[in-house]
Amino acid sequence: MTNSEKSSSSAAANDYRYSPELAAQLEGKWQQFWNDNGTFHAPNPVGDLAAADGAEIPGEKLFVQDMFPYPSGVGLHVGHPLGYIATDVFARFHRMQGANVLHTLGYDAFGLPAEQYAIQTGTHPRVTTEANIANMERQLGRLGLGHDRRRVVATTDTDYYKWTQWIFLQIYNAWFDESQKKARRIEELLPLLESGEMATKDGRVYSELSEAEKREAIDEFRLVYRSKSMVNWCPGLGTVLANEEVTADGRSERGNFPVFRKQLSQWMMRITAYADRLIDDLELLDWSDKVKAMQRNWIGRSRGAEVDFTAEIGPKVSTKIRVFTTRPDTLFGASYMVLAPEHELVDALVDAGSGSYEGVDERWTYGKSTPAEAVAAYRAAIASKSDLERQENKEKTGIFLGAYATNPVSGEQVPVFISDYVLIGYGTGAIMAVPAHDERDYEFANVFGLPIREVVSGGNIAEAAYVGDGPRVNSANDSGLDINGMEKAEAIATVIEWLQGQGAGEEKIQYKLRDWLFARQRYWGEPFPIVYDADGHAHALPESMLPVELPEVEDYKPVTADPDDADSEPAPPLAKARDWVEVELDLGDGKQTYYRDTNVMPQWAGSSWYQLRYIDPNNSEKFVDLENERYWTGPRPETHGAKDPGGVDLYVGGVEHAVLHLLYSRFWHKVLFDLGYVTSVEPYRRLFNQGYIQAYAYTDARGVYQPAEQVVERDGKFFIPGAGEDGSDLEVFQEYGKMGKSLKNAVSPDDICDNYGADTLRVYEMAMGPLDTSRPWATKDLVGSQRFLQRAWRLVVDETTGELCVTDAALSDDDLKALNRTVDGVTGDYAELRDNTAVAKLIEYVNYLTKTYGSTGAPRAAVEPLALMLGPVAPHIAEELWSRLGHAESLAHGPWPAVDEKWLVDDTIEIPVQINGKVRARIDVATDASREDVEAIARADEKVQAAVENAGGSIFKVIVVPGKMVNLVVKK
Repeated sequence: MTNSEKSSSSAAANDYRYSPELAAQLEGKWQQFWNDNGTFHAPNPVGDLAAADGAEIPGEKLFVQDMFPYPSGVGLHVGHPLGYIATDVFARFHRMQGANVLHTLGYDAFGLPAEQYAIQTGTHPRVTTEANIANMERQLGRLGLGHDRRRVVATTDTDYYKWTQWIFLQIYNAWFDESQKKARRIEELLPLLESGEMATKDGRVYSELSEAEKREAIDEFRLVYRSKSMVNWCPGLGTVLANEEVTADGRSERGNFPVFRKQLSQWMMRITAYADRLIDDLELLDWSDKVKAMQRNWIGRSRGAEVDFTAEIGPKVSTKIRVFTTRPDTLFGASYMVLAPEHELVDALVDAGSGSYEGVDERWTYGKSTPAEAVAAYRAAIASKSDLERQENKEKTGIFLGAYATNPVSGEQVPVFISDYVLIGYGTGAIMAVPAHDERDYEFANVFGLPIREVVSGGNIAEAAYVGDGPRVNSANDSGLDINGMEKAEAIATVIEWLQGQGAGEEKIQYKLRDWLFARQRYWGEPFPIVYDADGHAHALPESMLPVELPEVEDYKPVTADPDDADSEPAPPLAKARDWVEVELDLGDGKQTYYRDTNVMPQWAGSSWYQLRYIDPNNSEKFVDLENERYWTGPRPETHGAKDPGGVDLYVGGVEHAVLHLLYSRFWHKVLFDLGYVTSVEPYRRLFNQGYIQAYAYTDARGVYQPAEQVVERDGKFFIPGAGEDGSDLEVFQEYGKMGKSLKNAVSPDDICDNYGADTLRVYEMAMGPLDTSRPWATKDLVGSQRFLQRAWRLVVDETTGELCVTDAALSDDDLKALNRTVDGVTGDYAELRDNTAVAKLIEYVNYLTKTYGSTGAPRAAVEPLALMLGPVAPHIAEELWSRLGHAESLAHGPWPAVDEKWLVDDTIEIPVQINGKVRARIDVATDASREDVEAIARADEKVQAAVENAGGSIFKVIVVPGKMVNLVVKK
């Protein structure tokens, strides 16, 4: 054969070899087939996505969902698709078993990154966002994800955020009925107020109020309200931020600008009304204990008492400083009080004092001459600290207000301080300090030289605060309160009863959870469906005026100030669109001039309900039809138990959203449930938190990141050849963690698909380890997954001719055992998201068939089930093999191979044989062998006989443990 003939022959052979080039052809072919045939379309019971001609929906429903991705301009790296591939495997597996599977993916597309890019470049955020979505869809499309593309939504679509605005209005027009523990419509509140059955929040008689006063009284009940509250103001971004968007060191997560605490009037959502239900209903959910604990801790429900200390704020004028404490039994040990610097009584207490620090311990004065000067300086010093930083700060600082308050149980006058370790957002913003039994109070008392009085015996308070339990001591007064000798529970109950009798306090349940700050001073977000009249009163727009669309503006930039200017004021970009802000509307009283809200909703709004729009994405009359919602997410007591809350059947995403998105979406969903718009109590029945794909990154001696793909290892050190200034090898230093563009260690899925194929990428990511753990990426290891698929291909296709190479031979007993055990194991693994062990079992089965039939062709009955089992994890090659095996229909809807359980039971088992307690041989015996038969087989085994002979004696005793072991006792 000539060289040209050899070359031609090699090329022909390569045409039939499972190479990256062939993989790309197959991927394009089958993705087009799935798209043309609507393979992954999931029919609804009613509406435009209902089954054709009213056909009955086959099988059980399954709703699988990934957490909403943000379409970043950077594009994807190989870590991003991990969860998407896993849910696709799960969805495909159940679809092949006959389920009607809803699986799609949309885009959480509002937010600050696109807006900042618009500010920098002048490009409209929508242009950037749509380009990013298109790129992400292209990248994900190469992976062959089985999504119902008819259901894709983006939060920036006007027909999507119309319904986000509509849901906002339902929450705005609702109130929380404490007696029924549920939301009700505002129109149901009005007759209760008119009749006097319910009182206004401030106790005034509703029927005697003016119309303006009535509106204000109703607003006090709404689940959405405006409040002048302490917020996180970021001048560098020109917007306020939620607590969760501020880092521990008091800077913005995005941009790393200083964040200041500032009083502003903002929209708030009354999520605190649902605190108990949000905690209690966690018991209904199939979520990890870790995430449940994170939500419980974030909500922070605790029982205790609110206690009133009395302080003078003027001649013959006193005020109550209310504190919340979980330990009212320690009141006798309260030797001072501490208020948050932002507390509303601080200025009044300062004004009521002597006005001078003359004679005051200099540790209490912050280096100032008067309390007023000290308060101003202290507030300025802590303005940029986050709540987290203030709580975790070990250095205790504060100032004395020049005022004293009366301890209600002891009658003692205690000094009143302010300190940053007390937060206005928790409890009442004031604490009674019991330094003997609280570590933070103990530290503060030592810094400021304050009394430390023991009231719970058992510790050595000269050395440290005692936070353990023991009998109460030093805890009695002349007014009938004596808890000395009592244990904790009895003492708490006794003190609360006494306080209530004295009018000095009451039992209280308190929460760490604060109401949800629901406004941002940005452009790229959902506008509020609210307008204001000339008097500044808010009016909800009717549904007929939705959506309120974002106007076109020339400048997307908020009026940002000096990032360090804590006194600056927000000026949203929308305020510049005067033609949009000022509108003539008829809201029932004739045409009037109204003014739109120039804030926008936070990014969390659109992601708080998107699972419901996936169900009914094209419905122009409702945000979701109740019959469709009931089918996809309604409770299933017959299969999931009487307390099933309903919701998405499987929700996969990162644990970092445990107390943000997941808490917000649960709140929105519960309001919608209370108002009758959904049948499910919870949005997500089952939650699975994926791990992450991580990678090694490399820095040079300056700490600058260097390209990871150029690094080579030599003798335990790492170098980039020729990258030194003089052309020498540049030594770099390895670190392990996140994958990302800035770390120069990101690997593009496009490159992997080009060089290995999408199925190889899918198999590798699923085989790397358990889905809920993080794992390191290693491109070189992809070869193993590629070779596995190549071996599977060769079992069906002759690489030289391209012809089918299977036979019609019957399966041997060994074949049947290997096949059925593989099907049984893979079925269980796919069902429980153990994709790594499913792949391992498939590799083992392919290796068995290759070893047994590699040169002769494997039986069709052995490889057809293999193609089906490959379907979920490597769908393109699986479809091609199934087609070449003669099947005209796609395998996407099955069949799934069945298991013959008789092949799962061993006919024989291997058991060890011990000689005087040490294993010397192993024998195969029938699973039902008698003791006598087992002993006879053991005695006849050559290795056993040799071991007995080596022991230099004879068998004195035989112990047989059926199915476990044989022990021969040998004595000389």
